[in-house]
Amino acid sequence: MKKEILLNAFTMNTPGHQSNGLWRHPRDRTHQYKTMSYWQDLARTLERGLFDGVFVADVTGLYDVYANSPEAALRSATQVPTNDPFTLVPLMAAVTEHLGFGITASIPYLHPYAFARLVSSLDHLTEGRMGWNVVTGYLDSAAKGTGKQEQGAHDTRYEIADEFMEVCYKLWEGSWQDDAVRLDAEGGIYTDPEKVRAVRHEGGYFSLNAIHLCEPSAQRSPVIYQAGASPKGMDFAGRHAECIFTANHDPNVLAERVRQQHECTRAAGRAIEEIKLFGMASVVVAENDAAAQEKHDDYQQYGLHEGALALLSGWIGVDLAQFDPDERIENMKSNAIQSIMTSAGAKTMRGWAEHLIVGGAAPVLVGSPSSVADQMEWWIEHTGIDGFNLSYTVMPECYEDFVDLVVPELQNRGIYKTEYRSGTLRDKLFAKGDRLGSTHPGSAFAF
Repeated sequence: MKKEILLNAFTMNTPGHQSNGLWRHPRDRTHQYKTMSYWQDLARTLERGLFDGVFVADVTGLYDVYANSPEAALRSATQVPTNDPFTLVPLMAAVTEHLGFGITASIPYLHPYAFARLVSSLDHLTEGRMGWNVVTGYLDSAAKGTGKQEQGAHDTRYEIADEFMEVCYKLWEGSWQDDAVRLDAEGGIYTDPEKVRAVRHEGGYFSLNAIHLCEPSAQRSPVIYQAGASPKGMDFAGRHAECIFTANHDPNVLAERVRQQHECTRAAGRAIEEIKLFGMASVVVAENDAAAQEKHDDYQQYGLHEGALALLSGWIGVDLAQFDPDERIENMKSNAIQSIMTSAGAKTMRGWAEHLIVGGAAPVLVGSPSSVADQMEWWIEHTGIDGFNLSYTVMPECYEDFVDLVVPELQNRGIYKTEYRSGTLRDKLFAKGDRLGSTHPGSAFAF
């Protein structure tokens, strides 16, 4: 029996996420990202298509590595302007019942005490649909916004992240007992003080002596997402992550990443069934293959190469403006997103910029509903991933086309759900209850 494909919509609170320049397309609406209706329309479409969640990327800082300036990013809307991703959750949750939310937050620019409160609050409002994509940052411009000259070393950022996670788990899992809130109107007791305790933590990076401000939400801890592909990042994901985002244009490389991540998960004392692996893909679909290719070619002409190179420069931490566009980009070392270089392979900068125009860093699946479904099945079978984060192209038509054309094809093949299961996001994904599993490190901090 084939496994059911999982799907997230991969988006960002900005007019230009990964498909650089497609905001220029006459049918694109991403410039409306500042409005409630834009996000609520998207949420309704995704829930109609039975998407498991919406995965909202974020970046703190500007892409100013290219030409040592933010000008190219500003001109091309390369993930700027960008609004806070957490503000989208109440808007989208208000018009949906099942859609999950994987929201990105960068640890170097947060404190766990306030952050834990934010996430608990949203898990309450969504009745248990919150997830958190843990990132450790990669732009020096973000560090400068918080009083530093540059970001910390790659491996050091993961050490900080480990401690950040520990503090959050202590707050989410260990500050309140499940039955602490009594709502005893006659006795005048809302919360039993004996069932609430302060979290005390003295570590290398964080100190805390405080009670979590929120009573336990449906999941307590949100579903933990993570996307690190460096050895340090994969070890971190093996310990903490429940949903892991991994991407590569080469299916053989992606399959090896899946194998390595399974090894890291087992090494952390967890079973591979406790994680779901999402590959990245972008879909251009139409009634037949020829029409889909025509649509793809139409999209391609709106791309902005300079913006794509500004994005790539920020990802790898190297100013690509100093090189010839036909120079190969492999083997560049940096302190930024190390996995990008293996994903880029042996392409030239010009070639990689072309790839970024439609779908960003994702493999682009082009064709009829049957052709796209064939490709999705192939990637699942040959790499071992559990599903996809679908990166958008022209909004909102790319998701509307997918829901109207591809979803019925996947359902007819018996590899996609025909209705949502009840329960929290964690229970929908794993069918093992609302809370962290017993082998997850966060469960060790239960009250």
